[in-house]
Amino acid sequence: MTLWPRSISLRLAMLFALASAVLLGGIGIYLYQSLEREIMWRDDTALVGRVDRMRALVDDSGSIEALRSRPHLYGNMLGNRDSVLWMLDAEGHPLIDINPERLPLPALAASGAIRLADAVQGPATRLAWVDVEQGGRRFRLVAGKMLAERNQMLASYRTTLWVALALGAALSFSLGWLISERSLLPVRRLAERAAAIDVRSLDVRLSGPDTALRELRGLSGALDRMLERLADGFAQLSRFSEDLAHEMRTPLNNLMGHTQQTLRTVRSVDEYETLLGSHLEEYERLARMIDSMLFLARSASPGTAIARDTIALDAMAAQLADYFEGMAEERGIRFALHASGVLQADRLLLQRAMANLVANALRYGAPDSCVTIAASMGAQGVDIAVHNMGEPIGQHHLPHLFERFYRCDPARSQGADSGGLGLAIVRSIMQLHGGQVAVTSGAEGTRFTLTFPQGALD
Repeated sequence: MTLWPRSISLRLAMLFALASAVLLGGIGIYLYQSLEREIMWRDDTALVGRVDRMRALVDDSGSIEALRSRPHLYGNMLGNRDSVLWMLDAEGHPLIDINPERLPLPALAASGAIRLADAVQGPATRLAWVDVEQGGRRFRLVAGKMLAERNQMLASYRTTLWVALALGAALSFSLGWLISERSLLPVRRLAERAAAIDVRSLDVRLSGPDTALRELRGLSGALDRMLERLADGFAQLSRFSEDLAHEMRTPLNNLMGHTQQTLRTVRSVDEYETLLGSHLEEYERLARMIDSMLFLARSASPGTAIARDTIALDAMAAQLADYFEGMAEERGIRFALHASGVLQADRLLLQRAMANLVANALRYGAPDSCVTIAASMGAQGVDIAVHNMGEPIGQHHLPHLFERFYRCDPARSQGADSGGLGLAIVRSIMQLHGGQVAVTSGAEGTRFTLTFPQGALD
């Protein structure tokens, strides 16, 4: 489980506080280290100055005894109880001992130049020392400063920095939360408008004054486009429901009307057989319609997989011509086959799509004309086209041809057709293959083209 809150406002406030804490912490550390270095430099400079003054006094004095007789001079030089001053002989005995806090004598290495170091024993103390010689005698001058006051001051400064950091982070969190709440107000308004949209208000769009913001412009535009698709889909679903009811009602009314009329009087066996034969045609029509609808529903399901086979296009075109030979002869239509090459596709689905196109071409083609089945390599992949000569399809019909139950002329519906689902099935089959279907129609005839992507070419 994540530790982050589920509120974007709180997340932004926490991130704002974190960023402020990091920034303030970095500044505080820098200031603290600068102050610490400055104080250390000043203390070291003061210690070196004291050792220099003592060395000058030793050089100017006639004897060590004269120096020892002036203790008030060294007290004035130190000025407080935190400072110490020793003058040690060669054996380490103190000749001058200004040591208010009675610190132990330090053990220091010999040095001809002034050196600085922290005391190893006793309270924290900073020391400066140098070895000098006068009258053939060696002495060690040591100046020191206890660090308790300095450490206490730095500790107080650290506490102040921590308090300032905590208060700054809390203030940053509060301001960040207020700012994020105010900034996310357009998002909440957008969500409220989206929540108010239902099936009766799909024409409402989310774009408004709040969505003029650059960050929301893309989101509101995407949601509006989604609403347009939903509205189109809902309208198509409504038309589909109406068309389905109409398509199902027609054969059912035929069945009920013929049956009621036949039952009014006693009929002969031949008449009953004729009625049953008529009923069988209607049942077959209903079965084809239900089968087509089931296929469309399964093909629209996410993750529907197809089995790809290697298909010789010339052989497939020849099989279609043989299968529809009888229907073509009835209308005096001949086939022209110009298909070649090999395609990777689902054999049964491709045959079904091509059969629907060829059946339409024969059904609406002009008598004594030619239906052409061709396959070629196009700019976007493999193109398989079915062309027939006949009455042109109106341009206003072309965008709707692949919708379910759409017919350019319902009066031309035939009992053996696909119930207005044939071209919708063709489009679904092409979508399963990652391709597309297109149609053109004019004085030169009507052409349906199936375009398979480049990867389908073997």
